[in-house]
Amino acid sequence: MFENIITQTQNDTDIKSDMSFDEIFKTYNAILLKHAKYKISDSDVSEDLVQETYLKVWKYMVNGGEIKTMKTFLYQVLNNLIIDQYRKRKDYSLDFLLEDSHFEPGIDEREKVMNQIDGRNMFKLIEEMDNPHKEILKMRYIDDMTLEEIALVTDKTKNNISVSLHRAIEKLKIMSTPV
Repeated sequence: MFENIITQTQNDTDIKSDMSFDEIFKTYNAILLKHAKYKISDSDVSEDLVQETYLKVWKYMVNGGEIKTMKTFLYQVLNNLIIDQYRKRKDYSLDFLLEDSHFEPGIDEREKVMNQIDGRNMFKLIEEMDNPHKEILKMRYIDDMTLEEIALVTDKTKNNISVSLHRAIEKLKIMSTPV
């Protein structure tokens, strides 16, 4: 699907960007997929949302839209699509899944669970934090965004983000320390 878009981008001289669409795709695809999978927890839906992100960015670029920071713009588009996906998502009861979908809950192997406990505990601690700290930690350490990129997304200064990040890390340390 993207091969056609990539070929068109390379041949299209109307698009003004430092990077070709092929370079954009190769540079950001893995981190966008990682972000979407973290937020959605469904690989197929995540891939669809990332593809839709590229299509929206492509249309925006073709229509003459100016993009100052590609990574930030891609994240903004993807996050909006994720929000739309949350709004569409239906909750299914376990009874529905067992009866209609022939869903059979599996049991994780003990070793696999033990290897994931630390990571899950950290994610739980982050989820328990207040929203500004939680979002900044996610953007910085899960999405690998720079302080400048976080500042652009949140409309705050880089210094403000740096201080908030420091405070969030300190709070996370306190939360993770056994009493």
